[in-house]
Amino acid sequence: MSDRSEMARAFGWQIAGCEALGAPFSASMMERALADAEVGGPTAALLIPWRSFPAKRLIADAVPLRLLGGLHDLVLSGEVPALSEAYPAPGRGGDADAAWAAARAALPANHARLAAFMTHEPQTNEVRRSACLLGGFLSVVARTGLPLRCFEVGASAGLNQLWDRYRYALGDLSWGDPDAPVLIDTDWRGSPPPLPETVAVSSRAACDRKPVDLADPDARRRLRAYVWPDQPDRLARLDAAIGAARGAAIRVEREDAVTWAAHRARPETGAATVLYHSVFWQYLPAESQAALADALTTLGAAATAEAPFAWLRMEPPPDNMGIMEVRLTLWPGGEEHLLAHVHPHGAWVDWLADVPQ
Repeated sequence: MSDRSEMARAFGWQIAGCEALGAPFSASMMERALADAEVGGPTAALLIPWRSFPAKRLIADAVPLRLLGGLHDLVLSGEVPALSEAYPAPGRGGDADAAWAAARAALPANHARLAAFMTHEPQTNEVRRSACLLGGFLSVVARTGLPLRCFEVGASAGLNQLWDRYRYALGDLSWGDPDAPVLIDTDWRGSPPPLPETVAVSSRAACDRKPVDLADPDARRRLRAYVWPDQPDRLARLDAAIGAARGAAIRVEREDAVTWAAHRARPETGAATVLYHSVFWQYLPAESQAALADALTTLGAAATAEAPFAWLRMEPPPDNMGIMEVRLTLWPGGEEHLLAHVHPHGAWVDWLADVPQ
């Protein structure tokens, strides 16, 4: 199978994903980008670093989304007015034909900028994923009765560190501070775990190998660029969460996840320690995945009833990138539970009824 067909397969999968997730403009832009690359247009040069990769690796590395994000970053910069005017905006649908014409014209002069943008994997920091993780945190509270120490790896800007300070609309139920600056709504299917009036979080910390500095306007723009432009509700939610994180002085440490977890997330008496992540695992090399899993097993082995340790994650299973699962492993004991199937951006949570409460 040729390199070109592998790239086409990957783009085809991502195009279908955007269409299924309610982003038709984004799907149309990727269709046009693929067609341009296939005839040797300026898009082809941006894809050179990945041209020998199989389709599954291209999707795991989110190559189509890197390109889409780079174009949106150019839009948000305002430096190519014709492109910005053709993109969707609140109260205005986009014109994919006009947008692609402007993008293709701008690609040669902006090649270096876009190529640099695409060297790093997406850091969407989708805030609605907190709704997917919420049931896991509350399950740990219900099973241990202890305050939580929360440690996030692959945290990007750290917006999901504030999961307990958001307001949630879980179908017919609600949870969290009614006056919270961020409201997260999701279609919750199934009975949730117990919803306590409050949750005690005794400490929170996070790391990322390339954290997003929310004090830097260019970094904030990059974060916004990975939100699909035809989904303004996601962008508004992100902006609200950025404001909350800056107000709370949220910090993400620049460190490797394996080293950081092993040293920072050791169980402590009087609290349940939770190591968590979302849509992070796929970006780790296989050796780092194995090393982190070993580190977590070691931390779990040190857990006791007075100092439990939990591994909470929202990730796709290795054989199906189109499905997201929320899993929880709790020590002592190391019993693993599949808690839920969830929407990639948190629009729905299918909570599984057989999860122990």
